[in-house]
Amino acid sequence: MNTLDQTEEQAAFLRSAKEFAEQSLKPFAAQWDEEAIFPVDTLKAAADMGFMSLYTPESAGGLGLSREDSALIFAELSKGCTSTAAYMTIHNMVAWMIGNWATEQARDQYLPSALTGDTLCSYCLTEPGAGSDAGNLQTKAEKVDGGYKLNGSKVFISGAGSTHTLVVMARTGGAGPKGVSALIVEANSDGIRYGKKEDKMGWNSQPTRQIHFDDVFVPDQNLMANEGDGFTLAMKALDGGRINIASCSLGTAYAAYEAALAYVKDRKQFGKAIAEFQNTQFVLADMFTELEVCKNMLISAARHLDAAHPDATLQCAAAKRFITDHCYDVVDKALQLHGGYGYIKEYPIERHLRDLRVHRILEGTNEIMRSIVARRILAD
Repeated sequence: MNTLDQTEEQAAFLRSAKEFAEQSLKPFAAQWDEEAIFPVDTLKAAADMGFMSLYTPESAGGLGLSREDSALIFAELSKGCTSTAAYMTIHNMVAWMIGNWATEQARDQYLPSALTGDTLCSYCLTEPGAGSDAGNLQTKAEKVDGGYKLNGSKVFISGAGSTHTLVVMARTGGAGPKGVSALIVEANSDGIRYGKKEDKMGWNSQPTRQIHFDDVFVPDQNLMANEGDGFTLAMKALDGGRINIASCSLGTAYAAYEAALAYVKDRKQFGKAIAEFQNTQFVLADMFTELEVCKNMLISAARHLDAAHPDATLQCAAAKRFITDHCYDVVDKALQLHGGYGYIKEYPIERHLRDLRVHRILEGTNEIMRSIVARRILAD
């Protein structure tokens, strides 16, 4: 994940991420996947290294790194375990939101323990009837004395049932995006019920559940920014979230490429290593090229976000779509090079493929990413 203009400080962060991935994630990833283990102790160790507060502002207790630096760190972590690194990105996103838009009282109450990994966070936007159409969400927060009464349901929530702090998008006003607000909700509040843990194709080292809110009281100080700002905050979070998930795709695809490179040098057919066949060489060349293009597109999108550039949303959507699609293809090529061995769980390639498939759906489907890009370029 090195870049030509990398500073020594950046290189040091990446070395730390690589070592953590190699020592604390990769050796256990298959077991976590097979047994659906949410590795809470490992996440605490990641927090001790700063990986749970990468771009939370320094003023709020985080590391305050750039989105570019954070993206490359997430990519390195994903080489060890895609699913666990992806949860880290979600926790980072929620911590960043609290650090930037929570009231001082709420920030002091919820953020310090989140940054140390003593408490974990979930992001609650998607609903059973509002996936891509997030502006039409139906969960309601009715104003009552001293706060809000929350009712509704969220679906596909990462970490749900095992996390402690929820950032929930709920309707406090009229229809449409301007009626949505963001609230911090304690995960064990009275009136919260959790659905069954979903049995998923991938991302098995983090639980996914529905959350039901039945007259859940949320105090006034847990409103983030102002009433009606929730959809705007959610979209700001998702710009970064799209870079984050693209990073996880990139790191995983690099891991698959490196595994394939080693395999084809060792595997022999017809009396020679399969790396000597021109077809194998062409596939590897294409994989390398696609990964380099993806890395540079990721860096460009992250720099647009860091600069608060007017085209940041466009660049993040384009990067998310392109990188998650092409990195999935790279992993599929790596599996093909492994032949039948790529299809069995003794090798990590099939897990890489399963984990990456959802990246083309979450943080906005790739079809929605195309819509965002098309709308922006046609408006110019």
